[in-house]
Amino acid sequence: MVSWLLILILGLITYIILRQRVTTLTRTPVWILWLVLMTPAFVWIAWYAFHDQNQSMPPTLVFGPFVVCFFLYWFLVQWGRQDVPSPPPKSSVNPETNLEVSDSNNPETATNPSEIRALTLEEEKMLRDCFPWTMYPLHKIDYRLQAAICRGQLRAKSDVAYAKIKQNIEAKFGDRFLVIFQEDFNGKPLFVLVPNPQRISPKAPASQTNSQTDDPSLLMPNSGEQLQSLNKPGLAIALALVTLFTTTLVGAIKMVGIEQTSLQSNPNLLLEGLPYSLTLMLIIGSHEYAHFLTATFYQIQVTLPYFIPFPEFIGTFGAFMQIRQPMPNRKILFDVSIVGPICSFLVTIPILMWGMAHSTVVPLPSEATLLSIDALNPSFSLLLTILSKISLPSPLGVNQGIDLHPVAVSGYIGLILTAFNLMPVGSLDGGHIVHAMFGQKMAITIGQITRFLFFILAIAKPELLIWAIYLFLIPVIDSPALNDVTELDNKRDILGLIALLILVIIIIPAPKIFLPM
Repeated sequence: MVSWLLILILGLITYIILRQRVTTLTRTPVWILWLVLMTPAFVWIAWYAFHDQNQSMPPTLVFGPFVVCFFLYWFLVQWGRQDVPSPPPKSSVNPETNLEVSDSNNPETATNPSEIRALTLEEEKMLRDCFPWTMYPLHKIDYRLQAAICRGQLRAKSDVAYAKIKQNIEAKFGDRFLVIFQEDFNGKPLFVLVPNPQRISPKAPASQTNSQTDDPSLLMPNSGEQLQSLNKPGLAIALALVTLFTTTLVGAIKMVGIEQTSLQSNPNLLLEGLPYSLTLMLIIGSHEYAHFLTATFYQIQVTLPYFIPFPEFIGTFGAFMQIRQPMPNRKILFDVSIVGPICSFLVTIPILMWGMAHSTVVPLPSEATLLSIDALNPSFSLLLTILSKISLPSPLGVNQGIDLHPVAVSGYIGLILTAFNLMPVGSLDGGHIVHAMFGQKMAITIGQITRFLFFILAIAKPELLIWAIYLFLIPVIDSPALNDVTELDNKRDILGLIALLILVIIIIPAPKIFLPM
């Protein structure tokens, strides 16, 4: 039942991702692409539905559907790819600026709307004047639809050059553009000007823009009013109360083991689920509100966290919030990303240890899995094994497991959520962290390697297949910060490595020295 429920959730997430990211790239119907992507999961779940859980899936059945559907998906996307005309540009050189410009982008000669550049000739000259030769001599401007890509040579510190050039552009163009400073895939810094979706007005004179500051809130019109429109405290409180009820209900029925008939005859028994409910919501809430408070500290437009209630499974789908503007730099991207999993981890550990101290040691059945909370074998996780040795009232023996107390269950869920959020893939917190530490190009490589390593781990632990598939559905390319070139300081690099170390000690199995003899 749980497996099919997870498949349903995964299918919904997959469909949403395809609708948002793929429909603009191909004419192939979304439902066909969705069916191809979901086929491996359907095959694997169906196999386990008709076979013993302890029986290993044949390797051909593990890799076959995945490989076939991967290439079939790629073929279908390419087969239906939208045609975008891109005639080869004719280059000319302006003798006054020695700046190469594409003639096809000239408003006087362009015939296709997609070729029309974002700036007029007069505006282009204004833009050239924004790039000091001592900091970033401008060599070339390329146009991509509404974006202007400025290529040159960085001669100053990246943060100093970005601040000065951004100040110059805002002085001449107001809030018309978002100024992005990032590296291309050859490692060369470039500036990208894209339309600011939240500009104050079509034309903002320099006198109305603050060109002396890097404050990201200046990109946003009427910040206080927009925050009020984004944040709906009443809705957040209502969803939190409903989630409190659903998690308490799940805690009483599934974690404590109260029969539904007993619960109907004596509703006061519902309170038995509160320890599970309150600790789980504390873990999830600490994660999201840490993100929220850090983003608010840096004056980033962000919504309140909203809990998602669900009457089955663990009682909730977690919580979510939306960040409504790009991160100003990699430092802020790092701080906002890492604070969530670190806070939830620090809350999870004492909850898990207290819960284990009130758990009992039971015989370990042969069919025990990672989801067997009534007979859990902690050896699959080094950290969980260490915590069980410290906290359990009696040591684990050979072929023994842990019947988790409801509070320990919430701590166990918190540990799993922390590990998943720290996965260095795409838009997950771990993906943001490695992006901020190593840059976008290296983060993509790390994300791809993580996907395949986790898939190999999922072969040994079939319960992880759903998460492995989800990692493959998450785009590995993370959105750049506005200043995506300036690197982190050493303190943040060390903190990032500690976060990745936490991920490693959660997911790697315990060595034999930690196991009962």
